[in-house]
Amino acid sequence: MAKRKYTYVWVSLVVLVFGILFVPLIVERIRSGTIVQNDRLSAGVVKEPLSYLVLGGKRRKVPPFAFYDQDSMLITNADYRNKVYVVEFFFTSCPSICPLMTRNLVHLQDTYGDSDNFGIASFSINPRYDTPEVLKEYAEKYGITDIDWHLMTGERDSIYQLANAGFNIYAAEAPDVPGGFEHSGLFALVDKDGYLRSRKDKFGNPIIYYRGAIPEEQVTDSQGDTEQIGILREDIRKLLKE
Repeated sequence: MAKRKYTYVWVSLVVLVFGILFVPLIVERIRSGTIVQNDRLSAGVVKEPLSYLVLGGKRRKVPPFAFYDQDSMLITNADYRNKVYVVEFFFTSCPSICPLMTRNLVHLQDTYGDSDNFGIASFSINPRYDTPEVLKEYAEKYGITDIDWHLMTGERDSIYQLANAGFNIYAAEAPDVPGGFEHSGLFALVDKDGYLRSRKDKFGNPIIYYRGAIPEEQVTDSQGDTEQIGILREDIRKLLKE
């Protein structure tokens, strides 16, 4: 009985010390709204810098491009110099994944849109239909307000060359599928020097791209993020600090 009594005393002391030291910190994090975000994003996050995409022994860099955006302004890769930005390929009449991708990007805009060093590049794979006027209406519909989020259109072959060869993100015309086009729904992340970057998976390999077409019903946190958009948000933060 004496040993059991002493055990109870030690357990009580441990609980008391934990309450004094840690409960106030937990309460403060709940009040500030950071407990869910920090714990989820910290889980499994690799502390080392993000990886480069290396092909043929060279770091893969965004090739030069020049297209017109929703304001009929000529936008080139030079406009994204010294910016961390996310790249997608989409089209405004897409009946499936594009609205999901756009809403996920709006979540990122709402976080980083005030930063002069952040941007988004959306390239239409249906440039014959997606004129600057149509892109402007699309931007207004989805609440795209960041001046560094350019929805771009231009010469068809140049856009497909940029998608399939420049970024290795699949895009193609496909008359037999809904909407008439196929694309992967992936996001690419580019650093301030124009290099493609990503985190590594649990096996130490770069994930290369981030899945942008995650259904909204799979939202996992208070910021409206799925796991993929959550890690993209965290990786943008890393690059902005470099």
